[in-house]
Amino acid sequence: MNVVRRHDTIKHKKMSSEDIKEVRRVLEVEAEAIRCLAERVGKEFAQALNLLIECSGKVVVTGMGKSGLVGRKLAATLAGTGTPAIFMHPAEAMHGDIGIISSSDVVIAISKSGETQEVLDLLPAFKREGLKMIAITGGLESTLARAAEVVLDASVKEEACPLGLAIIFTPSRLKAGSRSNTS
Repeated sequence: MNVVRRHDTIKHKKMSSEDIKEVRRVLEVEAEAIRCLAERVGKEFAQALNLLIECSGKVVVTGMGKSGLVGRKLAATLAGTGTPAIFMHPAEAMHGDIGIISSSDVVIAISKSGETQEVLDLLPAFKREGLKMIAITGGLESTLARAAEVVLDASVKEEACPLGLAIIFTPSRLKAGSRSNTS
């Protein structure tokens, strides 16, 4: 846990009581995020599920950075439970992979802010194909949210990362997009 980076070497220190406290703090932050997420399950969640159920094509999941990693997991979970799904990297999409989409697909776009440029660059193609889109974002008034048919609120009161960064795109956000509670 307590990693010190110096030049090209990484030195691991033994866990201290402060490290244990930090692990507990992170778990409490995550637990609170999941409790808050449970309170948000409502008509938007039902609308998102209905879009997925009615999808006659595949579910195309996209996101950049850590949101993209969550998206990869979500696409794999959907595919593993019988829903045709793929992950489409937004930067690769702009270099030809956008051809994978078809008008019968549904898009799940994940972005912490809802303003991730690489994801926003895909919106005209989604619109051109007439795709329905579910946005999973903390930016409820963002460009991405405004473009989506359904918005799932992935905002958190506090990031688990001690630096306040989205180094960990929380398990609660991952669950926001998952149809099951398996991980």
